[in-house]
Amino acid sequence: MKTVADRLFQAERIHDGRDWHRDAVLRVRGDRVVGIEPAQAGAEAMPGCIVPGLVDLQVNGGGGVMLNDAPTAETLATIVAAHERFGTTGLMATLITDRPEVTEAAIEAVAAVDLPGLLGLHLEGPHIALARKGTHDPALIRPMEARDLSLLLSAARRLPHLMVTLAPESVTVAQVAALADAGVVVSLGHSDCDLGTAQAYAEAGARMVTHLYNAMSQLGHRAPGLVGAALSDGRLAAGLIADGFHVDDAALGIALRGKAGPAGMFLVSDAMATVGSPIRGFQLNGRQILRGAGRLTLADGTLAGADIALVDAVRHCRTALGLPLEAALALATTAPAAALGVADRGHLRPGAQADFLCLGPDTRALATVVGGERVA
Repeated sequence: MKTVADRLFQAERIHDGRDWHRDAVLRVRGDRVVGIEPAQAGAEAMPGCIVPGLVDLQVNGGGGVMLNDAPTAETLATIVAAHERFGTTGLMATLITDRPEVTEAAIEAVAAVDLPGLLGLHLEGPHIALARKGTHDPALIRPMEARDLSLLLSAARRLPHLMVTLAPESVTVAQVAALADAGVVVSLGHSDCDLGTAQAYAEAGARMVTHLYNAMSQLGHRAPGLVGAALSDGRLAAGLIADGFHVDDAALGIALRGKAGPAGMFLVSDAMATVGSPIRGFQLNGRQILRGAGRLTLADGTLAGADIALVDAVRHCRTALGLPLEAALALATTAPAAALGVADRGHLRPGAQADFLCLGPDTRALATVVGGERVA
Protein backbone atom coordinates (compact mmCIF):
# COMPACT_ATOMS: atom_id res chain seq x y z
CA MET A 1 0.00 0.00 0.00
CA LYS A 2 1.32 3.43 -0.99
CA THR A 3 2.17 5.67 1.95
CA VAL A 4 0.58 9.11 1.85
CA ALA A 5 2.99 11.86 2.82
CA ASP A 6 1.82 14.27 5.51
CA ARG A 7 1.23 17.89 4.59
CA LEU A 8 1.86 20.80 6.92
CA PHE A 9 -0.08 24.07 6.71
CA GLN A 10 1.08 27.15 8.58
CA ALA A 11 -0.65 30.50 9.14
CA GLU A 12 -0.52 33.44 11.52
CA ARG A 13 -3.04 31.68 13.78
CA ILE A 14 -4.92 28.36 13.67
CA HIS A 15 -8.33 27.86 15.25
CA ASP A 16 -9.21 24.21 15.92
CA GLY A 17 -12.89 24.93 16.60
CA ARG A 18 -12.28 25.47 20.28
CA ASP A 19 -8.90 27.12 20.85
CA TRP A 20 -6.47 29.38 19.02
CA HIS A 21 -2.90 28.23 18.31
CA ARG A 22 0.02 30.49 17.44
CA ASP A 23 3.41 29.51 16.00
CA ALA A 24 1.86 26.21 14.94
CA VAL A 25 1.20 24.03 11.92
CA LEU A 26 -1.78 21.91 10.94
CA ARG A 27 -0.67 18.37 10.06
CA VAL A 28 -2.84 16.59 7.45
CA ARG A 29 -2.58 12.99 6.28
CA GLY A 30 -4.64 12.26 3.21
CA ASP A 31 -7.99 13.92 3.80
CA ARG A 32 -7.79 13.86 7.62
CA VAL A 33 -6.38 16.09 10.33
CA VAL A 34 -3.60 14.50 12.37
CA GLY A 35 -3.24 17.40 14.77
CA ILE A 36 -1.84 20.86 15.43
CA GLU A 37 1.86 20.96 16.28
CA PRO A 38 4.58 23.55 17.00
CA ALA A 39 5.83 25.44 13.94
CA GLN A 40 8.43 23.57 11.92
CA ALA A 41 10.26 23.64 8.62
CA GLY A 42 8.62 22.44 5.43
CA ALA A 43 5.16 23.83 6.09
CA GLU A 44 3.07 25.41 3.35
CA ALA A 45 2.44 29.05 4.20
CA MET A 46 -1.23 30.01 4.03
CA PRO A 47 -2.66 33.55 4.09
CA GLY A 48 -4.52 35.03 7.06
CA CYS A 49 -5.58 32.62 9.79
CA ILE A 50 -6.66 28.99 9.38
CA VAL A 51 -10.15 28.17 10.70
CA PRO A 52 -12.48 25.18 10.26
CA GLY A 53 -14.43 25.01 7.03
CA LEU A 54 -17.95 26.41 7.23
CA VAL A 55 -20.98 24.10 7.36
CA ASP A 56 -24.18 25.37 5.72
CA LEU A 57 -27.41 23.41 6.15
CA GLN A 58 -29.50 25.49 3.74
CA VAL A 59 -28.07 26.15 0.27
CA ASN A 60 -30.58 26.46 -2.55
CA GLY A 61 -28.14 27.44 -5.27
CA GLY A 62 -24.95 29.14 -6.33
CA GLY A 63 -22.79 29.77 -9.36
CA GLY A 64 -25.80 30.93 -11.34
CA VAL A 65 -27.89 27.78 -10.87
CA MET A 66 -30.62 26.52 -8.55
CA LEU A 67 -31.08 22.91 -7.48
CA ASN A 68 -34.77 23.25 -8.43
CA ASP A 69 -33.89 24.13 -12.03
CA ALA A 70 -31.94 20.97 -12.80
CA PRO A 71 -31.40 18.50 -9.94
CA THR A 72 -28.38 16.81 -11.53
CA ALA A 73 -24.81 15.92 -10.63
CA GLU A 74 -23.60 18.86 -12.71
CA THR A 75 -25.81 21.32 -10.82
CA LEU A 76 -24.65 19.97 -7.48
CA ALA A 77 -21.00 20.28 -8.52
CA THR A 78 -21.57 23.88 -9.62
CA ILE A 79 -23.27 24.83 -6.35
CA VAL A 80 -20.60 23.16 -4.21
CA ALA A 81 -17.77 24.82 -6.15
CA ALA A 82 -19.42 28.25 -5.91
CA HIS A 83 -19.64 28.05 -2.13
CA GLU A 84 -16.17 26.58 -1.69
CA ARG A 85 -14.82 29.86 -3.04
CA PHE A 86 -16.27 31.50 0.08
CA GLY A 87 -15.04 28.94 2.60
CA THR A 88 -18.09 26.67 2.84
CA THR A 89 -16.66 23.16 2.80
CA GLY A 90 -19.78 21.18 3.75
CA LEU A 91 -23.32 21.98 2.63
CA MET A 92 -26.78 20.53 2.44
CA ALA A 93 -28.11 21.09 -1.08
CA THR A 94 -31.62 22.43 -0.59
CA LEU A 95 -34.65 21.87 -2.79
CA ILE A 96 -37.44 24.40 -2.37
CA THR A 97 -41.05 23.14 -2.67
CA ASP A 98 -41.47 21.56 -6.10
CA ARG A 99 -43.24 18.81 -8.03
CA PRO A 100 -42.87 15.17 -6.89
CA GLU A 101 -40.77 14.25 -9.92
CA VAL A 102 -38.31 17.06 -9.14
CA THR A 103 -38.00 15.85 -5.55
CA GLU A 104 -37.31 12.33 -6.80
CA ALA A 105 -34.68 13.62 -9.24
CA ALA A 106 -32.94 15.56 -6.45
CA ILE A 107 -32.79 12.44 -4.30
CA GLU A 108 -31.33 10.44 -7.18
CA ALA A 109 -28.75 13.11 -7.96
CA VAL A 110 -27.48 13.43 -4.40
CA ALA A 111 -27.40 9.65 -3.99
CA ALA A 112 -25.32 9.24 -7.15
CA VAL A 113 -22.59 11.85 -6.68
CA ASP A 114 -19.41 11.77 -4.62
CA LEU A 115 -18.56 15.36 -3.73
CA PRO A 116 -16.53 15.92 -0.54
CA GLY A 117 -18.31 19.24 0.02
CA LEU A 118 -21.83 17.79 -0.25
CA LEU A 119 -23.25 16.56 3.05
CA GLY A 120 -26.67 15.54 1.78
CA LEU A 121 -30.09 16.85 0.80
CA HIS A 122 -32.40 19.31 2.52
CA LEU A 123 -36.00 19.21 1.29
CA GLU A 124 -37.66 22.49 2.27
CA GLY A 125 -41.28 21.59 1.61
CA PRO A 126 -43.64 20.80 -0.07
CA HIS A 127 -45.33 19.70 3.19
CA ILE A 128 -45.61 23.16 4.75
CA ALA A 129 -48.42 25.58 5.65
CA LEU A 130 -50.02 27.78 3.01
CA ALA A 131 -50.44 30.54 5.57
CA ARG A 132 -46.64 30.73 5.95
CA LYS A 133 -45.59 29.91 2.40
CA GLY A 134 -43.06 32.74 2.00
CA THR A 135 -41.62 32.48 -1.49
CA HIS A 136 -42.79 28.87 -1.98
CA ASP A 137 -45.27 28.30 -4.82
CA PRO A 138 -48.69 27.82 -3.16
CA ALA A 139 -49.83 25.55 -6.00
CA LEU A 140 -47.14 23.01 -5.03
CA ILE A 141 -47.75 22.93 -1.26
CA ARG A 142 -49.58 19.78 -0.08
CA PRO A 143 -50.05 17.43 2.88
CA MET A 144 -47.74 14.45 3.27
CA GLU A 145 -49.30 11.25 1.97
CA ALA A 146 -48.26 7.62 2.36
CA ARG A 147 -46.29 7.63 -0.89
CA ASP A 148 -44.40 10.76 0.20
CA LEU A 149 -43.45 9.16 3.51
CA SER A 150 -42.34 6.01 1.71
CA LEU A 151 -40.13 8.04 -0.64
CA LEU A 152 -38.47 9.87 2.25
CA LEU A 153 -37.88 6.70 4.25
CA SER A 154 -36.25 5.13 1.21
CA ALA A 155 -34.14 8.25 0.61
CA ALA A 156 -32.94 8.21 4.21
CA ARG A 157 -31.37 4.79 3.59
CA ARG A 158 -29.54 6.03 0.48
CA LEU A 159 -28.35 9.51 1.34
CA PRO A 160 -25.53 10.46 3.71
CA HIS A 161 -27.91 12.92 5.42
CA LEU A 162 -31.51 13.88 4.74
CA MET A 163 -33.11 16.95 6.29
CA VAL A 164 -36.77 17.81 5.77
CA THR A 165 -38.47 21.11 6.63
CA LEU A 166 -42.16 20.55 7.28
CA ALA A 167 -45.13 22.05 9.09
CA PRO A 168 -47.49 20.35 11.56
CA GLU A 169 -50.37 21.65 9.44
CA SER A 170 -49.33 19.25 6.65
CA VAL A 171 -47.65 16.34 8.47
CA THR A 172 -48.87 14.17 11.35
CA VAL A 173 -47.02 13.39 14.57
CA ALA A 174 -46.88 9.73 13.53
CA GLN A 175 -45.26 10.64 10.21
CA VAL A 176 -42.64 12.75 11.98
CA ALA A 177 -41.90 9.89 14.38
CA ALA A 178 -41.41 7.52 11.44
CA LEU A 179 -39.05 9.96 9.74
CA ALA A 180 -37.04 10.56 12.91
CA ASP A 181 -36.78 6.83 13.59
CA ALA A 182 -35.33 6.40 10.09
CA GLY A 183 -32.63 9.00 10.76
CA VAL A 184 -34.19 11.91 8.90
CA VAL A 185 -33.43 15.30 10.45
CA VAL A 186 -36.89 16.84 10.84
CA SER A 187 -37.01 20.63 10.99
CA LEU A 188 -40.16 22.61 11.76
CA GLY A 189 -40.73 25.62 9.55
CA HIS A 190 -43.13 27.56 7.34
CA SER A 191 -45.75 26.97 10.01
CA ASP A 192 -48.35 28.84 12.08
CA CYS A 193 -48.33 26.20 14.82
CA ASP A 194 -48.58 27.11 18.49
CA LEU A 195 -46.09 26.34 21.25
CA GLY A 196 -47.80 23.14 22.43
CA THR A 197 -47.97 21.72 18.91
CA ALA A 198 -44.31 22.44 18.26
CA GLN A 199 -43.39 20.75 21.54
CA ALA A 200 -45.47 17.69 20.62
CA TYR A 201 -43.59 17.43 17.33
CA ALA A 202 -40.28 17.80 19.14
CA GLU A 203 -41.37 14.94 21.39
CA ALA A 204 -42.03 12.91 18.24
CA GLY A 205 -38.49 13.53 17.01
CA ALA A 206 -38.25 16.94 15.32
CA ARG A 207 -34.76 18.33 15.99
CA MET A 208 -34.61 21.73 14.31
CA VAL A 209 -36.44 24.90 13.36
CA THR A 210 -35.80 26.36 9.89
CA HIS A 211 -34.70 30.02 9.53
CA LEU A 212 -35.93 31.28 12.88
CA TYR A 213 -38.43 34.19 12.82
CA ASN A 214 -39.08 33.84 9.08
CA ALA A 215 -42.29 32.20 7.81
CA MET A 216 -43.56 31.10 11.22
CA SER A 217 -45.80 32.03 14.16
CA GLN A 218 -44.09 34.77 16.14
CA LEU A 219 -43.27 35.20 19.82
CA GLY A 220 -46.13 36.70 21.76
CA HIS A 221 -46.24 37.03 25.51
CA ARG A 222 -49.38 34.88 25.71
CA ALA A 223 -48.90 32.93 22.48
CA PRO A 224 -45.19 32.05 22.13
CA GLY A 225 -45.63 30.33 18.76
CA LEU A 226 -42.95 28.45 16.89
CA VAL A 227 -40.40 31.17 17.65
CA GLY A 228 -41.06 30.66 21.35
CA ALA A 229 -40.73 26.89 20.97
CA ALA A 230 -37.40 27.24 19.20
CA LEU A 231 -36.00 29.50 21.89
CA SER A 232 -37.37 27.69 24.94
CA ASP A 233 -37.09 24.02 23.94
CA GLY A 234 -33.58 22.64 24.36
CA ARG A 235 -34.31 19.80 21.95
CA LEU A 236 -34.66 22.12 18.96
CA ALA A 237 -31.64 23.62 17.22
CA ALA A 238 -32.50 26.64 15.09
CA GLY A 239 -31.03 28.26 12.02
CA LEU A 240 -30.67 32.01 11.54
CA ILE A 241 -30.21 34.04 8.36
CA ALA A 242 -27.87 36.89 9.34
CA ASP A 243 -27.90 39.07 6.22
CA GLY A 244 -29.30 42.29 7.67
CA PHE A 245 -32.65 41.80 5.90
CA HIS A 246 -34.31 38.58 7.06
CA VAL A 247 -33.94 39.31 10.78
CA ASP A 248 -33.37 42.60 12.58
CA ASP A 249 -30.04 42.70 14.36
CA ALA A 250 -31.75 43.21 17.73
CA ALA A 251 -33.78 40.04 17.17
CA LEU A 252 -30.62 38.17 16.17
CA GLY A 253 -29.00 39.14 19.43
CA ILE A 254 -32.07 38.21 21.47
CA ALA A 255 -32.15 34.75 19.89
CA LEU A 256 -28.46 34.13 20.49
CA ARG A 257 -28.68 35.22 24.11
CA GLY A 258 -32.02 33.59 24.87
CA LYS A 259 -31.74 30.13 23.32
CA ALA A 260 -32.19 27.30 25.79
CA GLY A 261 -29.83 24.34 25.30
CA PRO A 262 -28.43 21.86 24.80
CA ALA A 263 -29.47 22.30 21.16
CA GLY A 264 -28.27 25.71 20.00
CA MET A 265 -28.42 28.33 17.30
CA PHE A 266 -26.54 28.12 14.02
CA LEU A 267 -26.18 30.27 10.93
CA VAL A 268 -27.44 29.38 7.47
CA SER A 269 -27.04 31.30 4.24
CA ASP A 270 -30.33 30.34 2.53
CA ALA A 271 -28.23 31.11 -0.55
CA MET A 272 -29.74 31.27 -4.01
CA ALA A 273 -28.27 31.07 -7.51
CA THR A 274 -26.72 34.52 -7.30
CA VAL A 275 -23.91 33.56 -4.91
CA GLY A 276 -20.65 33.47 -6.84
CA SER A 277 -22.39 34.73 -9.98
CA PRO A 278 -22.96 38.11 -11.67
CA ILE A 279 -26.55 37.30 -12.67
CA ARG A 280 -29.14 39.98 -11.86
CA GLY A 281 -32.04 37.59 -11.39
CA PHE A 282 -33.37 34.11 -12.05
CA GLN A 283 -36.54 32.03 -12.24
CA LEU A 284 -37.98 29.89 -9.45
CA ASN A 285 -41.01 27.75 -10.30
CA GLY A 286 -41.76 30.11 -13.19
CA ARG A 287 -41.58 33.29 -11.10
CA GLN A 288 -38.92 35.96 -11.49
CA ILE A 289 -36.57 36.58 -8.56
CA LEU A 290 -35.04 40.05 -8.60
CA ARG A 291 -31.59 40.94 -7.25
CA GLY A 292 -30.84 44.39 -5.91
CA ALA A 293 -29.28 46.23 -2.95
CA GLY A 294 -28.12 42.96 -1.39
CA ARG A 295 -31.63 41.43 -1.41
CA LEU A 296 -33.53 38.88 -3.48
CA THR A 297 -37.26 39.40 -3.84
CA LEU A 298 -40.34 38.43 -5.79
CA ALA A 299 -42.03 41.18 -7.79
CA ASP A 300 -44.26 41.95 -4.78
CA GLY A 301 -41.25 42.51 -2.51
CA THR A 302 -41.40 39.15 -0.70
CA LEU A 303 -37.91 38.06 0.34
CA ALA A 304 -36.84 35.12 -1.82
CA GLY A 305 -33.84 33.52 -0.16
CA ALA A 306 -30.59 35.35 0.48
CA ASP A 307 -27.78 36.80 -1.59
CA ILE A 308 -24.99 35.78 0.78
CA ALA A 309 -22.53 32.99 1.37
CA LEU A 310 -22.16 31.72 4.92
CA VAL A 311 -18.95 33.67 5.51
CA ASP A 312 -20.96 36.85 4.93
CA ALA A 313 -23.25 35.85 7.82
CA VAL A 314 -20.20 35.29 10.03
CA ARG A 315 -18.91 38.74 9.12
CA HIS A 316 -22.33 40.30 9.81
CA CYS A 317 -22.38 38.77 13.28
CA ARG A 318 -19.00 40.32 13.98
CA THR A 319 -19.71 43.79 12.60
CA ALA A 320 -23.41 44.22 13.49
CA LEU A 321 -23.58 42.22 16.73
CA GLY A 322 -20.02 42.65 17.94
CA LEU A 323 -19.43 38.92 18.42
CA PRO A 324 -15.83 37.77 18.88
CA LEU A 325 -14.50 35.96 15.82
CA GLU A 326 -14.45 32.57 17.54
CA ALA A 327 -18.09 32.96 18.64
CA ALA A 328 -19.22 33.97 15.16
CA LEU A 329 -17.26 31.08 13.64
CA ALA A 330 -18.82 28.57 16.03
CA LEU A 331 -22.26 29.51 14.69
CA ALA A 332 -21.12 28.47 11.22
CA THR A 333 -18.92 25.47 12.06
CA THR A 334 -19.32 23.49 15.26
CA ALA A 335 -22.97 24.46 15.82
CA PRO A 336 -24.41 23.35 12.44
CA ALA A 337 -22.23 20.24 12.44
CA ALA A 338 -23.59 19.30 15.86
CA ALA A 339 -27.17 20.03 14.76
CA LEU A 340 -26.79 17.71 11.78
CA GLY A 341 -24.98 15.08 13.84
CA VAL A 342 -21.71 15.20 11.89
CA ALA A 343 -18.75 14.51 14.15
CA ASP A 344 -15.87 15.06 11.71
CA ARG A 345 -16.79 18.51 10.36
CA GLY A 346 -16.72 22.00 11.80
CA HIS A 347 -13.44 21.57 13.70
CA LEU A 348 -9.76 20.79 13.10
CA ARG A 349 -9.05 18.36 15.90
CA PRO A 350 -7.51 14.92 15.21
CA GLY A 351 -9.67 12.75 12.95
CA ALA A 352 -11.63 15.61 11.40
CA GLN A 353 -11.89 15.91 7.66
CA ALA A 354 -9.14 18.31 6.57
CA ASP A 355 -11.50 21.10 5.54
CA PHE A 356 -10.52 24.66 6.34
CA LEU A 357 -10.50 28.19 5.07
CA CYS A 358 -8.07 31.03 5.48
CA LEU A 359 -9.68 34.22 6.78
CA GLY A 360 -8.37 37.72 6.28
CA PRO A 361 -8.70 40.43 8.95
CA ASP A 362 -11.93 41.59 7.27
CA THR A 363 -13.49 38.11 7.75
CA ARG A 364 -13.33 37.26 4.05
CA ALA A 365 -12.19 33.94 2.64
CA LEU A 366 -8.68 34.07 1.17
CA ALA A 367 -8.29 30.36 0.41
CA THR A 368 -10.22 27.11 0.89
CA VAL A 369 -8.91 23.57 1.45
CA VAL A 370 -11.22 20.53 1.21
CA GLY A 371 -9.97 17.09 2.16
CA GLY A 372 -6.41 18.37 2.34
CA GLU A 373 -6.46 19.84 -1.18
CA ARG A 374 -6.72 23.51 -2.00
CA VAL A 375 -9.85 24.17 -4.08
CA ALA A 376 -10.05 27.96 -4.03
